[in-house]
Amino acid sequence: MVEKTIDLTGISANSVEDAVQLAIARAGVTINGIHTAHVTKIDAMVEANKVVRWKVSVKLTFQVKDELHE
Repeated sequence: MVEKTIDLTGISANSVEDAVQLAIARAGVTINGIHTAHVTKIDAMVEANKVVRWKVSVKLTFQVKDELHE
């Protein structure tokens, strides 16, 4: 089995969890079989002394298919 890991960034005004879910959902549009999401970094974007957005760096891992494309 071969797996591939990609780095993505998710941003949400709602929560860290929402930012992670957004990154997974968007990647899932073109990538099948995502099975691991490793959050490597969490940042809070601040304006006027309030958190306005959450930004997460995520490593997503999926299995590379054995099929060859022609």
